[in-house]
Amino acid sequence: MSSTELPSVPPANVLPKVTPVRVAEGERLRSAECRGITVTVRSRPPAREGLPPALYVHGLGGSSQNWSALMPLLDELVDSEALDLPGFGDSPPPDDGDYSITGHARSVIRYLDGAGRGPVHLFGNSMGGAIATRVAAVRPDLVRTLTLVSPALPEIRVQRSAVPTGLLALPGVAALFTRLTKQWTAEQRVRGVTALCYGDPGRVTPEGFRNAVEEMERRLQLPYFWNAMAGSARGIVNAYTLGGQHGLWRQAERVLAPTLLVYGGRDQLVSYRMAQRAARAFRDSRLVTLPDAGHVAMMEYPETVAAAFRDMLAGSAGTTEAGDGSGGSRTESSKGSGTESGADVSGTGS
Repeated sequence: MSSTELPSVPPANVLPKVTPVRVAEGERLRSAECRGITVTVRSRPPAREGLPPALYVHGLGGSSQNWSALMPLLDELVDSEALDLPGFGDSPPPDDGDYSITGHARSVIRYLDGAGRGPVHLFGNSMGGAIATRVAAVRPDLVRTLTLVSPALPEIRVQRSAVPTGLLALPGVAALFTRLTKQWTAEQRVRGVTALCYGDPGRVTPEGFRNAVEEMERRLQLPYFWNAMAGSARGIVNAYTLGGQHGLWRQAERVLAPTLLVYGGRDQLVSYRMAQRAARAFRDSRLVTLPDAGHVAMMEYPETVAAAFRDMLAGSAGTTEAGDGSGGSRTESSKGSGTESGADVSGTGS
């Protein structure tokens, strides 16, 4: 495995005329190559030497930037790295064109094996949650704990607001959508994504919105942007249809690592109803429900997610109620009992 610091502007032969990737204060980017894949890694210097490693995996259409609000809140606990999955963020597309959940999981495993950082505290959001679940199931030696924020695990009744994302999996739909939305500005696209992913879009700061618009403008210049989106959407749909030992719910039952589950009551992509099923499936789980949060709680309520992670590490049990600014979170423990966590998931309208 080799690793190099990224220049301030990506190489012209990779991203011609594309603006630089944003790097927040205290972060750095590097490109890592291992066993046939190239990924970009976003990291922060640890508060001190010897902290256990953590790895963060984003969802469909996201990037390692999705974890920039959470990572500094955990500087005292872990040595943080976040991946750009192949085809997303600043990582080039995979040579084999495999955007399946298994393909993405293979990339995560290859990176961890090559970097020698395992076992890690593994975080995943949405599609990244499905990827992290598969990694934890097939390579338990690589995972210390598992934190899943709105994981994309199979649902029988998919929310109507999630249907357009699923339609990207159909052949030709991405190309059609590209033509139909050709005149949309990056700002219009970001407003749409924010309305879909946040419980309260008003929580996005003006600076955060500007940064998201810049990132959207950069991504739209990438020749493989829609291919990565459509291929990964197809990968999620295919993973939902798998049964037997390869099914994601079956793999969730095989996870040995202590697991933190975070669900948002206003999530329009992953149903709040699935929280209780997930708490039953993962044998050693803690469930945090945030009735006011949307699909990206680690961006919308990073302090609450960080506090829940600290609680999991401390091994605290029982139920806690968070105060103002936490999204009204409720935490429950389910330690391998196979019983329902008892979290309040009523009255969400989902």
